[in-house]
Amino acid sequence: MDYVTAVPHPRTEAAPVRSGRRSLALALLSGAVGAAVALLASRQSWSAGTVTVAGGDLPLTAKGSEVTGVPAALAIVGLAALVAVFAVRRAGRLLVSGLLTLSGAGTVAAALLGATDGSALDEKAAQAAGDTSATAFALTHTVWPYVAAAGGALLLLAGLLALRYGRLWPAMSGRYERDGTPRPRRVKPVDPDRPEDLWKALDRGEDPTGA
Repeated sequence: MDYVTAVPHPRTEAAPVRSGRRSLALALLSGAVGAAVALLASRQSWSAGTVTVAGGDLPLTAKGSEVTGVPAALAIVGLAALVAVFAVRRAGRLLVSGLLTLSGAGTVAAALLGATDGSALDEKAAQAAGDTSATAFALTHTVWPYVAAAGGALLLLAGLLALRYGRLWPAMSGRYERDGTPRPRRVKPVDPDRPEDLWKALDRGEDPTGA
C-alpha cells in the first residue's frame, strides 16, 4: 500500500535557494561590470571630424561625455540602485529593481542615439573657426558608443534579474526598526545568589532586590 506524505522533498526546497544565489551573483557581476563599462566608454572618443580654419584643416574629436552625459549619469544611478536593492524589502525592492532596469534601458538608448550624433563636433567647429555657421566635415565614429550600450545592456540584465528573483535575495540586517530606533535589548534576570549579576544590575541603574 502506498502512503502519501506532506513533507516536501529536500530538492524542492533547495531549488529556489540555488536560483536565488545564482541570480544574485549574476546580477551583482553584470550590474557592476555594466556600470563600469558605461562610465569608461563615456570618457573615450566617440567621433572625429575636420573644420577649415584660416585656410587649413583642423582635426576635431568629441568624447562620449561631450556628445551626451546621459549614459554616465544613468550608469551611476543604476549602480546606486543595485546597492539599494539589498537595503529595502518587498514593494521597496520592487521599485528599486524597476529603477535599475530603467537605468539600463536608458543607457542603451542614449548610447545608440549618440553613436551617429555630430552636434558636439559642430559646436567645436564653430568655436574653432569663430563662425557660428561653421560645421565639421569628414565625420567618423568609433565603437565606444556601442560599448557603452553593451554596458547598459548588462545593467538592464541586472534589473530584470532583480525583478524576477529579488524576492529570494537576502536583505540587510533587521537590527533597527523602520523608525531608525534600535530594538530593546533583552535583559537577563538577576540572580541574587550571583554577586556579578547584582553589580551589573546596579551599573544599569536597576534595583537588584526588586523592591
